[in-house]
Amino acid sequence: MGVIKRQGLKNTVSSYLGIIIGFVNLIIIQPYFLTKEELGLTRVLYSFALLVSVFVPLGIGNATTKFFPQFKNEEKRHYGYFGFMLLFPLVGYLLSAGVLFVLKDFIFSQYVKESPLFTEFFSYVFPLIFFLSFISVLSIYCFSNYKSTIPSYLNDIVVRVLTIAVVSVYYLKWIDLNQFVAAFTGIYALQLLSLLAYIFWFDKPGFKIDKSHFRLQKVDQLIGYSLLLWMAGVASIGLKYFDALMIGKYMPLSFVGIYTVAAFIPTIIEAPLNAFDKIAASRIAFAWKDNNMEEIRAIYRKSSLYLFIFGGFLFLNVNLNIIDLLSFLPAGYDQGSKVVLILSAATLFNMATGLNAPILFNSSRYRTGAVFLVLLAVVAIVLQMIFIPLLGMNGAAVATALSSIFYNLLLFWYVLKHFQLQPFGANNLKVAALIIVLFCAGSYLPDLENRIFNIAFHSGIISLLYAGIVYRMGVAEELMDMLPFIGKRKKS
Repeated sequence: MGVIKRQGLKNTVSSYLGIIIGFVNLIIIQPYFLTKEELGLTRVLYSFALLVSVFVPLGIGNATTKFFPQFKNEEKRHYGYFGFMLLFPLVGYLLSAGVLFVLKDFIFSQYVKESPLFTEFFSYVFPLIFFLSFISVLSIYCFSNYKSTIPSYLNDIVVRVLTIAVVSVYYLKWIDLNQFVAAFTGIYALQLLSLLAYIFWFDKPGFKIDKSHFRLQKVDQLIGYSLLLWMAGVASIGLKYFDALMIGKYMPLSFVGIYTVAAFIPTIIEAPLNAFDKIAASRIAFAWKDNNMEEIRAIYRKSSLYLFIFGGFLFLNVNLNIIDLLSFLPAGYDQGSKVVLILSAATLFNMATGLNAPILFNSSRYRTGAVFLVLLAVVAIVLQMIFIPLLGMNGAAVATALSSIFYNLLLFWYVLKHFQLQPFGANNLKVAALIIVLFCAGSYLPDLENRIFNIAFHSGIISLLYAGIVYRMGVAEELMDMLPFIGKRKKS
């Protein structure tokens, strides 16, 4: 767990720096520097490209996490695995670009009424898809080599800083809308080039494929695994981006902009999960290779408890202050307060269930995980089509939340049934009770006239109570030992 702790902590720091920058970007700068339609345009372009980019790698990202331990050998340059890996997104991109070109008229017909700007700038999805798909594959290659810090820094910090710069330049009217969208796309080209440079700095990977070693490692199983998860992979990313696309279909782009800002806020809660998952998934893959069930069990239980503790703290601080936070934005953004609460609750549930997905997808029963992903995609699309026409933005949030909870319940049940693993204990129940009690109590705290003082007052009271009670209950002793001064006192 040492590597997971160190890199997980670094990734968490990077994630929260990125969230702070993202908060400034998406909550402060973009709503004032861009119109709601322009903000909605960037989100629909990005969401559409990201959704397609899930298909492009043909599942090689998941396969790299699971199978790279069988190829890892620095002296042999990993038997050319890097070159083999890059063939998948290259072929996938050519296929996807061809399909999109053929279906372009149909896609335009779905968006031209409510989101005409998207159809005008649709051509930019092609380079965006290319950049995002290769970024995904190269990032996973870094994670599989236990090099997660720099990719996280590029994704969480550099991209967001550059986005602020591009938006600011456009706001100052130094560039027009066409140049703005081109520059926005170019940010991801720079991220891709930076990842390539980093990989060749730490690894010097090989492109020449060692066919004999690949045959020895049963490459047909690897390819089968890749293609299976390729068919299902849209769900894992799609769950986060279907909502924006579906809102753009049923409602004007201005509502996509409002929803995007509201949906960004729960990512503050999810950051520890993303940071932990980047390195823990590879550790779980190596543990399965060695049949080390004790390590898997330890990762599962600790991930559930510690992520729940962090998530609960952030859930309380976000949702007890959401009205004041949204009041700083231009008129109309306060409509997103219920979206924040709904998505935050689903995010907290996801964190409470721990790393169940990496456990299943890196096991021999990964085919069932693929079936669950397909089922998730179907459920998400159906629920979006039902709830958005009924409830608008709140309906999109409800559909996304229900899909996520349903998926995590499936994973929990299956991992328990087939591996006799479950992450919960008495401490998890204590934390759940604490979150519920403090959320109810926090709703009755008096309000101050000044919004900034009110946020500070509510956050201060809730944070002190939450941290103090968690400490007194002793539910996270190992976590406390990692903190300066506190851990030393406990050991003395």
